[in-house]
Amino acid sequence: MNFEMQGPMGARTLINGREVDYFAGCGYLGLQNHPVVREAAVAALQEYGLANSGGYGGNHPVYQRLETAVTTYFQTNSLLYYASGYLGNSLLAQGLSARYDQIFIDEDAHYSVWDGARTAGKPIHAYRHVDAGHVAELCQEKLREGERPLLMTDGVFPVSGEIAPLPALLNAVEPFGGLLAVDDAHATGVLRPHGWGTQAYFGIQSDNIFTCHTMSKALGAYGGFIIGNELLIEEIKANSNVHEGASRPPMPAAAAATAALNLLHKDDSLRQQLQQNVKQARAGIRQFGWDLPDSPVPILCLADRGFLDLAQIQADLFAQDILIAYSTHYTSVPDGGALRIAIFATHTADQIDRLVTTLKSVL
Repeated sequence: MNFEMQGPMGARTLINGREVDYFAGCGYLGLQNHPVVREAAVAALQEYGLANSGGYGGNHPVYQRLETAVTTYFQTNSLLYYASGYLGNSLLAQGLSARYDQIFIDEDAHYSVWDGARTAGKPIHAYRHVDAGHVAELCQEKLREGERPLLMTDGVFPVSGEIAPLPALLNAVEPFGGLLAVDDAHATGVLRPHGWGTQAYFGIQSDNIFTCHTMSKALGAYGGFIIGNELLIEEIKANSNVHEGASRPPMPAAAAATAALNLLHKDDSLRQQLQQNVKQARAGIRQFGWDLPDSPVPILCLADRGFLDLAQIQADLFAQDILIAYSTHYTSVPDGGALRIAIFATHTADQIDRLVTTLKSVL
């Protein structure tokens, strides 16, 4: 079945001409249609136009304000902002190329992780999904004397909703002088504390972890970014074709991202509400037999159990004005496919109760 979104992204929107409760996509904090974010984008468009077309536009006040917002929110001192979150793994793989010799990637990593790794032109090996022990075995087997590994993974996997075991993965590569690169697209703005991402979630302090983020999911805007100290950012710039050759995102998108981050820095209530909603949804749906862990991730993966028609379940829910995603081939989809339910901060308790009740009826 084809679905066309005809209204603003939100907890309730217009799909195929009908108002529905929307439990798909990645708008976890509901910022894509937040009035403060929208107004910031409109003001930037009216004052500055759509894009700066390169040149000296990188020094534009719109991007300077974004850098201040990002570094303040994440309590760091330097930022690299680029055209799309998809490019972050290319920036890390190329930018850190002098520090490693071979790449090891989770077999279920996002397309962007695989595509980014290939741009570095170095040997690539897949390890079994979230299996740190297999990482250590492969490092022992593949690395020659003196060679160092770069491990690349999602922080939160986009369909399964699993959190990569960063402490174990780091322990697997550090004996070989290795590095860990994390694509935190689905963790940024979401994971506790403060929405800083997977490394902060685990409380890891290490100079060997590097993370790329996106504005286009929980933060409700567009573009990718890497944060760190000035030396790291300059190293990535110096070694990356992506930074050298790609234009920055449109200025209204940068202004929207600035507004979203300033809002979150002043008020954590959206993220706190998201966590309450995730707990409610997980507790309600767990009763139907799916093994849903107590996780703060706003992605609920209802894997195929062999006797359910997942496509029909999606269609039956939509017939009652609820839309969830049905995935068969995306990264981290379990064998046999899965229903993917995305929870937003802007979903009401009644909407989540209705999702649970309606799911029960169609099952």
